[in-house]
Amino acid sequence: MPKSKLPGIQKLLIANRGEIAVRIIRTAREMGIATVAVYSEADARSMHVQLADESFLIGASEPSASYLNMDALLRVAEETGAQAIHPGYGFLSERSEFSQACREAGIAFVGPPPEAMRKLGAKIESKQLAVTAGVPITPGFFESNASDDQLKAAAQHIGYPVMLKASAGGGGRGMRAVASEDEFDSALRLARDEAVKAFGDGAMMVEKLVEQPRHIEVQFLADSHGNVACLFERECSLQRRHQKLVEEAPSPVLNRNSELWEPLQAAVKSLVTQAGYVGAGTAEFIYNQTTQDFYFLEVNARLQVEHPVTESIVGLDLVEWQLRIAAGEKLDLADGLIRGDRNAIHGHAIEIRIIAEDPAQGFMPSIGKILAWAEPKGIGVRVDTGFESGSEISRFYDSMLAKLIVHAETREKAIHKLQSALMDFHILGVKTNIAYMADVIAHPGFIDGQFDTGFLGREFSEWKVSDQIPAELWEIAQVPLGSVSEENRLGSRELTGAWALSDGFRIYSEK
Repeated sequence: MPKSKLPGIQKLLIANRGEIAVRIIRTAREMGIATVAVYSEADARSMHVQLADESFLIGASEPSASYLNMDALLRVAEETGAQAIHPGYGFLSERSEFSQACREAGIAFVGPPPEAMRKLGAKIESKQLAVTAGVPITPGFFESNASDDQLKAAAQHIGYPVMLKASAGGGGRGMRAVASEDEFDSALRLARDEAVKAFGDGAMMVEKLVEQPRHIEVQFLADSHGNVACLFERECSLQRRHQKLVEEAPSPVLNRNSELWEPLQAAVKSLVTQAGYVGAGTAEFIYNQTTQDFYFLEVNARLQVEHPVTESIVGLDLVEWQLRIAAGEKLDLADGLIRGDRNAIHGHAIEIRIIAEDPAQGFMPSIGKILAWAEPKGIGVRVDTGFESGSEISRFYDSMLAKLIVHAETREKAIHKLQSALMDFHILGVKTNIAYMADVIAHPGFIDGQFDTGFLGREFSEWKVSDQIPAELWEIAQVPLGSVSEENRLGSRELTGAWALSDGFRIYSEK
């Protein structure tokens, strides 16, 4: 391996798994940084374990016994001499106590300092900081330790409909829309119970519900020398039950109304500076299409799942910059990127999350062994994954299998490229959402850029999967992976004929 480009970081521990761990390992390798993977019992044969320079078992399959075990992670880092830990996203990535523990152990945490994480980690505190920084927020009630009566009185004052949110929430958990006072008590009870189970914290807040909003977020980098760069925005409005499924950059909204960008960028820089933030992060906003107002939601103090679309339009490796900032370097970007000049945007990028779930059965998670995997390739097509043929999909972790990212000169060309790429993405052995997503991006509303966060719920509530599955793939799906010779798996026309045909089919799983 070549000499590290960062003298202060010769070896990096990745405190994560799957796609993001693979993503980080590959950038570290390009930078000449040795990598240490950690894994649970369920992940012993995973791709990130095979790719890293060193790999260490840290516990049982349950996240609490492995990827959430701070003591085990720090012990491996110290034993291997890793100078830095990259948390990826999820797990411990936004835990200020983990950032603090790394500092106390003399290990660089590839993320923001614990002080900034504490200021931005809970929705209530981050809303209060946003007010101080002059960032617009949705009208609401954001008091710590608010009682049920206070929350209900606030809802009446704000006016229904309102949204109940867990202060420590994320991923749509601990959230309930409330249309009237009659629904409030039961909705609050359900939201709080969900928040306690998911985050161990039942603190709630209430805010005005913006109807048919768009979800737009701004990617930023901030170094320890006071420099902040806003690397434009991502549109994340296509969601199912508050879970993002399609992300694109730039947003169709700001493409049509570019004058909205400067005040949005200024608000983000003010908030980041006020928080003392260092590293990569994302400021999320709700956009009211009627009033053309942006309202601050939260800061995700980590790398986002959808970061590749930003990388595509600005030509940067965000993981590389995370590492460089953690090593104390200054932002050394093109002037247009530092200033947020929209002329520095190159083309359009779209990402789709490929998930192991069965849309025909209420999106029930699908587990098991991947029998065959064929992903699309081509100029402007990127697949980020931690899985391959033979990989086991476990019940213990997130069900995302891969991210399909395309980049083209225009949004129209990117959509065409994405449609073609989805036709060439085939996974057998587990159910996936590929058929569902192919229909989503073919919808006129998506193609015209006219959608909001409720779009999928309205337009695809009655969606059904096509049952027209080519016979070749049905036969492949019946062949146990272990009973097929390596020669046949890789080369037999009989077993790979479905991939060789140019008949325009889409196939995602056996029946």
